Amino acid sequence: MYIHRQLEQVILRANEMFPVVMVTGPRQVGKTTMLEKLAEEGRNYVSLDSRIHREMAVSEPELFLQRFPPPVLIDEFQYAKELLPFIKIQVDKSKRCGDYWLTGSQMFHMIYPHHLRA
Repeated sequence: MYIHRQLEQVILRANEMFPVVMVTGPRQVGKTTMLEKLAEEGRNYVSLDSRIHREMAVSEPELFLQRFPPPVLIDEFQYAKELLPFIKIQVDKSKRCGDYWLTGSQMFHMIYPHHLRA
């Protein structure tokens, strides 16, 4: 049984205002489940728990983003932080809100070093 969260409305508003929505937090608290419930039809989904997807994201980030075009939910993105600069490039080109939803089980500042942030 799915439990609705107050955070859902925040996510939906952020989706209308920003190209990337990131949800981080402890493992197994329902981040992915919530986003899957909120996702519109046609949103791609990929989990970087999959070794094959993770390896592609790390070694061929441009190819990975072609294989999983927006709108997309990238689950456990902390396993391929190399994707973030390439997502930024795509966001800068398209300027569309809601293209990328990311979930991670670590805090963002631990995943993405300060010197790489825009």
